[in-house]
Amino acid sequence: MFWIFVVSFFLMSVIVHTGPVMNSSYVAAVYEHNVILNPDPRVPLSRPEALQHMQKNLDIYEEQPGCSAGMGAQILVFPEDGIYGFNFSHSSISGYLETIPDPQQESWNPCTEPGKYNNTEVLQRLSCMARRYNLYVVANMADLQPCPLKTDPSSSCPPDGHWQFNTNVVFSSDGLLVARYHKYNIFINEPFDTPPQPEIITFETPFAGKFGLMICFDILFHDPTIALVEKGVRQLVFPTAWLNALPLLDSVQFQRAFSLGANVTLLAANLRNNRRDMRGSGIYTPFSATYYHAQKGEPEEGRLLVARVPVLDPLWVGRSGTTVEGVVSSQSTSSTPTDSGNCHQDSCFDSLLPETAPSVPPSSATFISSMLGDPFTFVLLNQTEGEVNVCNGTFCCHLQYRRFPQGGSEELYALGAFAGIHTVKGRWALQVCALVRCAGLDISSCGQGVEEAESKMDFTLEGKFGTRYVYPSVSASKLVLEQPEHLETAADGTVTMRHSNMTGGLLTACLFGRMYHLDNE
Repeated sequence: MFWIFVVSFFLMSVIVHTGPVMNSSYVAAVYEHNVILNPDPRVPLSRPEALQHMQKNLDIYEEQPGCSAGMGAQILVFPEDGIYGFNFSHSSISGYLETIPDPQQESWNPCTEPGKYNNTEVLQRLSCMARRYNLYVVANMADLQPCPLKTDPSSSCPPDGHWQFNTNVVFSSDGLLVARYHKYNIFINEPFDTPPQPEIITFETPFAGKFGLMICFDILFHDPTIALVEKGVRQLVFPTAWLNALPLLDSVQFQRAFSLGANVTLLAANLRNNRRDMRGSGIYTPFSATYYHAQKGEPEEGRLLVARVPVLDPLWVGRSGTTVEGVVSSQSTSSTPTDSGNCHQDSCFDSLLPETAPSVPPSSATFISSMLGDPFTFVLLNQTEGEVNVCNGTFCCHLQYRRFPQGGSEELYALGAFAGIHTVKGRWALQVCALVRCAGLDISSCGQGVEEAESKMDFTLEGKFGTRYVYPSVSASKLVLEQPEHLETAADGTVTMRHSNMTGGLLTACLFGRMYHLDNE
């Protein structure tokens, strides 16, 4: 029975993309975990009961390092909430908490020193996974930390005198706890506290240099994510429990867009849960994407992804004597490199030449429709080819397109623009240009999520943005990612994305601009 499981695991759960072995590359793995849930998470469990639940998920975790290491992986990333699940209250998660020492203050190897702290069974097991299989392990768990309720009553300390944090832990290949990061941007209904200050946490590896840590909702905000990027960290680890939100914020869509727009490597491990539409993980560089996005109706199971990727830490590459360009030229994986594939500045956009935007009269046939809760201004694409403009206030988007209908079915497409503060399930400032397939043939369906399309499109999409942080994406039918053929930014902030020869029908082409400096206005 065991061998049948192993064969099934390799056939169904592993996607490998290795490529040539190079001194300035490494092998990364992420595991999308079908989490075993507590059937009644609102009822507090004793510590032994909570451990019994967590061990079921850790038993599945335990199988992944051996598989990953067997394929050469040097770092393995597990998802957010993967050890215990979700839907807990602040009190009911208490049995799952462990107090995680600060590795910046002390050195501790839970595998070799298990008796140093009480109630650290999860830390010990993760540490031993890393040590046994000689690879770095990144996992997400729940941390309990004392806070100064009596000494500092004005602090954000809860009444019980303890903080509960959503926490990433990192273990080196010998099991040493080398990093701890507390999630700063808490999504609605999480049973965790917000740390008093955002933490900018990195860890060093002997195979690829520096990595930065963030968790799920963090990716949409300046701290810690952009703070890491602005400090020159170009390799980010991203455990997540992402609830897909089409048409702009599907998991792999935004993971890919962020990697391109921020010019970073992103190791993204998601949960798998059909009921909450959690699916989609990947290993992304500015030049390649190895990812998996389950289709609706597929069996609910875990998925291991392994890929060889170039080292992007400029200090490490400099020490190794190999340039990033030398690595990338032979290391594209499942995507085609863009014209900006060889640049390695803070933003690939900054290095490209400006191009004059054509002047097109704005269309008068505009309408307002909601997309992810935001009132986008839309204009329909009524022709087989043409040019359209649409503005939301003073922010305008331009599209030149040629449409290739397939199969004879009727589909409605629209170009949308939005500039303002998003306020649904979070608050952040946006400027967005989005070409979307509408869910139906009525204009009110424009902005609703849809996963399949038949019409292919050649297009040039552009907008004049008030931010350097613009995340580009092209999604084809069934959430297949396409690498834009050309991206550029002009001196005046105009971002242009050009693409043609699509492999499938167009779902969404998006330039997602984040106005971080306006979030608090």
